[in-house]
Amino acid sequence: MEFRNHTLENGLQIVAECNGQAYSTALGFFVKSGSRDETGAIAGVSHFLEHMVFKGTPTRSPDDVNREFDEMGAHHNAFTNEENTVYYAAVLPEYQDRAVELLADILRPSLREDDFDTEKQVIIEEIWMYDDQPPFGADEKCRAAFYGSYPLGHSVLGTVESITDLPVEMMREYFRRRYSPGNIVLAAAGRIDFHALVACARRCCGSWEPLEVSRTIEQPTPHEGFQTIHKQTATQQYAMQLAGGPAAEDHDRYAAKLLATVLGDDSGSRLYWELIDPGLAEHAALNHCEYQGAGLMMTSMSCQPNSAEENLQRILDVYRRAEADGITPAELEMAKSKVRSRIVLSGERPRGRLFTLGSDWVYRREYRSIADDLDAVTAVTLDEVTAVLAKYPLTHSTTVTIGPLAELPPPK
Repeated sequence: MEFRNHTLENGLQIVAECNGQAYSTALGFFVKSGSRDETGAIAGVSHFLEHMVFKGTPTRSPDDVNREFDEMGAHHNAFTNEENTVYYAAVLPEYQDRAVELLADILRPSLREDDFDTEKQVIIEEIWMYDDQPPFGADEKCRAAFYGSYPLGHSVLGTVESITDLPVEMMREYFRRRYSPGNIVLAAAGRIDFHALVACARRCCGSWEPLEVSRTIEQPTPHEGFQTIHKQTATQQYAMQLAGGPAAEDHDRYAAKLLATVLGDDSGSRLYWELIDPGLAEHAALNHCEYQGAGLMMTSMSCQPNSAEENLQRILDVYRRAEADGITPAELEMAKSKVRSRIVLSGERPRGRLFTLGSDWVYRREYRSIADDLDAVTAVTLDEVTAVLAKYPLTHSTTVTIGPLAELPPPK
């Protein structure tokens, strides 16, 4: 493996993990643009813009874009979250330049008003669709309650009202600012010809207009609370619980991920033995999510309505015992084995390495090899896990439940 990086004159950063033994090439443009960069007036514009990028460019129609990806046999897609919009493709190495050219072209979309008006209805239908799915509703409402006015509480999709009222001129201005080359990272992994990658990027992206763009990072003030939302059409009761956690820049994010594995992994964790194995819940998990300047310890659970009250109490009791007594050396070693395995398995394919490589550079401007991450996980001590439990108590959280129950008392 060889790490290479280069920055074009207009600020576009190019990073690559070159592996001459790989059989594929993965490429992606990581745009530092997500729901946390939006105001209420343009809520959902980042995700909406992701859709519009595939609606054609001055040189390609939407059909041309899809046909050319298919001609390369590319596995391609895009996604938007709270902090980033990512456009990527995995191809055979001989299509490296062609894939970069196509991805670069769609990142300068036409943004035609007719397409905008048509896609607006698609986005509104998507909002309604997810609103009908209780797990998604619990997640969005819990984030909003936990973060309050802090930007990470914004919905990625926006609202029906914000999308309906959004004019195309505001999207065009948002695109012009956020899709500035200095706010974008071109990442590549697998069999990469780096000199050709830089030359292609310079040819395709070198004329992009550089603009100053920034993201304000402040410390959030989390809120605690408990809320039950009645959804008569649901068959199960869904719960989402959020507590604070290490941010993307914090070294103790490794200890947090190991703690989440001990307490809430999908097999062999404390929540598994407490709720899943005895058949009390269909799903119960704890995950660590990291963002710039903030982090989350996210608990999710789904079960039959008549078990919800008892299960929420069981989850709280599991967390109380962990905070009081810590975890055992055997639990930590098992968690390390699981996390190390996931790191290796996800990194065996260039597409898996692409997302790690791009995220590391966007968040921390650093390159971390698989060996670096394995060493960091191995080095975590019981004291460090205990420190995370003390600094980010799981018993101080915001909980939102959605389901058939009109009322549900909070655990004691």
